[in-house]
Amino acid sequence: MLSKRKVFTLGLQHVLAMYAGAVVVPLIVGGALKLTGEQMAYLIAADLFTCGLATLLQVMGTKYFGSRLPVILGCTFTAVGPIIAIASSSNLATAYGAIILSGLFVVLAAPLYGRLLKFFPTIVTGSVVTIIGLSLIPVAMKNAAGGEGGADFGQPRNLLLALITLAVILLVNRFATGFLRSVSVLVGLVAGTAVAYFLGMVHFSSVGSASWVSVAQPFYFGRPEFSLTAIFTMIIVNIVSMVESTGVYFAVGRVTEQKVEPKQVVNGLRSEGLAIMLGGLFNAFPYTAFSQNVGLISLTRVKTRNVIFAAGGIMVVLGLLPKLAALTTVVPNAVLGGAMIVMFGSVAASGISILSEVDLRKEGNLLIAACSIAVGLGSATIPQMFDQLPEFARMLLQNGIVSGSLTAIILNIFLSKTKDAREMPAPAAAQEAQQQA
Repeated sequence: MLSKRKVFTLGLQHVLAMYAGAVVVPLIVGGALKLTGEQMAYLIAADLFTCGLATLLQVMGTKYFGSRLPVILGCTFTAVGPIIAIASSSNLATAYGAIILSGLFVVLAAPLYGRLLKFFPTIVTGSVVTIIGLSLIPVAMKNAAGGEGGADFGQPRNLLLALITLAVILLVNRFATGFLRSVSVLVGLVAGTAVAYFLGMVHFSSVGSASWVSVAQPFYFGRPEFSLTAIFTMIIVNIVSMVESTGVYFAVGRVTEQKVEPKQVVNGLRSEGLAIMLGGLFNAFPYTAFSQNVGLISLTRVKTRNVIFAAGGIMVVLGLLPKLAALTTVVPNAVLGGAMIVMFGSVAASGISILSEVDLRKEGNLLIAACSIAVGLGSATIPQMFDQLPEFARMLLQNGIVSGSLTAIILNIFLSKTKDAREMPAPAAAQEAQQQA
């Protein structure tokens, strides 16, 4: 039984692992829309607050909401482009109106989507989990180099920080035992940040300028407005997120050694729909299951929901206390990248483990795994190859997890039907003709 102190520490480790991904979305959207410093501060605080509420709802679970899996919810990157486009052509109020109604769509569509889970056999699940891990590895490497677009991208000191962080995590996992081993990622992040501080790479100016208290308020950017085009766009975004979240649920089920039932997926998606509506209400973002934290669960071997419950509570507090939230931003990208390498690699290894249970010599299985992984990884590493396609197609295909998952599902359906057709017994008349011959 973990003590409250240990649960809090493990929860904080999860928050730090996903923090960069959670904060970068409001930074990108706010920057693109030229929001003021005050508005940006609100956007980040509201995002963290809603992330925490969404995670708590997902973990606690009720009869109809929440998967009761150790899953953290965060804002989906798929929504960044559409939100910027909608707000630029109209206003933020229209974007948030679309987010609210698209969340309602997810709540209502979840049961129908649950009936499609029969198309996720082991070969598809294994391929999807592998794709999740592999598609995130480029993100880890870019962070290890200092963050994409940074002026010091690829500088030796960034690579050194990433290496030190990774080495500390590996050493703690190899030689430590018990609780210390389970917080190896947190130890690595602290050690890497400490080294970065002595290299002059850690700055606390953002902490000093942040306010102490910020309360998320409904309709901060104005009462929601509605546009059919904007609503349809956000519905498509959330359909993409539903596919991505399904893969994350199966990945979490694998690392926690439990079978994910269709009802859990349906309740989890309902919970995400409600979280999306909360995002629209508090003028934050649409939310989805974060794949970043799956690898951390696999690495720490701590599978209790209490830890994720603590992480959700921490995010709510950070959303209310921006100065504390700003303190977590001092961790350099290179340090985060070093930790991500081992976490995302663990997800890919888990997917490979699932595929090892499948007979790849069996007709079709090898093609399903090979093509889906290739498409998913290709889409994740070279998303610009789809820039000339319509916006709807870009949203589907530029997300490696979604494009790879759809490839696996479609190939499984096609190859299964082909195989069934080949194995069907000949009609009675044809059999008699064969016997007479």
